[in-house]
Amino acid sequence: MGITTNSDRPVAKSTPSPSITRAAASALIGAVHAEAARLGFEAAVAVTDAAGHLTAFERTDDAPFLAVEVAIDKAWTAASFRLATHIWPLYFADPGVAQLAHRPRLVAVGGGFPIVENSRCIGGLGISGGTADQDRAVAEAALAGLGFELPESEGPGHGDTDLPAAPSGRSGGDAVRQ
Repeated sequence: MGITTNSDRPVAKSTPSPSITRAAASALIGAVHAEAARLGFEAAVAVTDAAGHLTAFERTDDAPFLAVEVAIDKAWTAASFRLATHIWPLYFADPGVAQLAHRPRLVAVGGGFPIVENSRCIGGLGISGGTADQDRAVAEAALAGLGFELPESEGPGHGDTDLPAAPSGRSGGDAVRQ
């Protein structure tokens, strides 16, 4: 006998879960490296599936070694909440959310974006090697250049997240290398 609801209708046992393809992940990595070179910096680039599992990764020869972990964690952070990483400092201003700042893999600086197609998150993109502003700009250019949707970038109250509303405003620190 199958699982049913109170109305005796069958209950779905799974949901379709779209995920970025390896080919699309590779194309994103190529677009990121081209844009980073145009801006004059070396980068590590990570692409995850919608569940945050690493799908593709590449680091240029002269990218900082710490950029490897930071890029992977930016992609994981973006996929986890379907929220760009540069938005997180706005949420941390809310005491009810601030404790998330202590999660080991959560990265709250620019350069991580959910990869969105047809209004559904299919993965996460993380870039590290430039400043937070450079990493963010490269991510936006690569995603837009390949026809992916850019998520809302205005912070709390936008996008598809389970996070509460938080105060508006921008945080500093974008000149720090990430």
